[in-house]
Amino acid sequence: MKIVVLDGYTLNPGDLAWDGLYELGEVSIYDRSTHHEVVERASGAEVVLTNKTMLTREILEQLPDLKYIGVLATGYNVVDVEAAREMDIPVTNVPVYGTASVAQAVFAHVLNLAQHTAEHAATVKDGRWCSSKDFCYWDYPLIELQGLKMGIIGFGRIGRATADLARAFGMEVLAYDTFPQSDLHDGVRLAELYELVAVSDFISLHCPLTSENQGMINKELISRMKNSAFLINTSRGPLVDESDLADGLNKGQIAGAGLDVLSVEPASEDNPLLSAKNCYITPHIAWATHAARSRLLDTAVSNIRSFIAGQTENVVNLSKS
Repeated sequence: MKIVVLDGYTLNPGDLAWDGLYELGEVSIYDRSTHHEVVERASGAEVVLTNKTMLTREILEQLPDLKYIGVLATGYNVVDVEAAREMDIPVTNVPVYGTASVAQAVFAHVLNLAQHTAEHAATVKDGRWCSSKDFCYWDYPLIELQGLKMGIIGFGRIGRATADLARAFGMEVLAYDTFPQSDLHDGVRLAELYELVAVSDFISLHCPLTSENQGMINKELISRMKNSAFLINTSRGPLVDESDLADGLNKGQIAGAGLDVLSVEPASEDNPLLSAKNCYITPHIAWATHAARSRLLDTAVSNIRSFIAGQTENVVNLSKS
């Protein structure tokens, strides 16, 4: 079986082993593939794995030997799943691997906004504390989390893990979900969206991207937030209208934002959030701890093993009937 990995570097820049994959067949691994390189590299392959390299209908039609597509991520919008369904090619993803890591990243942003630890540490390294007339100083308000409200929009696995961490810090948790479940964690209260954004001190997004919620964080919703509130997005960049958020930050309508995702990645140089006040952006790394990537790779290999055994798991498109 010929297996091709189109863009393996992000998942495995060298600190993981591809051994499980090599046990399954003849394997070719490319760090990155451009759109124009995909057909040539995947030609003759029965299994193709992709992270962010697009597999369009046009490309799939040029790969007659292809029998299986594995997405090395949870989101699978990089594949034309409808075209794959018509061609009877199963598409799988890795739905559960980074829950703890992403929730941890949420609080990396929360704590950065609350304490500005790195910025204060930089002033010490620059010698400012050595020359200070006082035994301490701070350049930003220092915020205690206990007793504050964490609003979580999207209460799936990662939203629930984030709620657990918020509760551990003594925060009150409000949750909004379009399909709310009855088994809420202790200390979590369901709220309508407008109530949640109006009363929360921190608002964390954990939604899958749909046509209905694209740009949901917009001028109108930002106007309902407290001017002391902070927005955290480790979910999907297009959930946020970036011009509206930048405008809200620059005008002081909200206090700050911590973002791990943007609408275009890598970031466009003209993205207004890059220069917005009190906006901290990380390069889509919430998922990328060694532990999470190791689980992702193990599951991707397991998905292929199941396919070979005729018991495909984590399929995101239904086979043609």
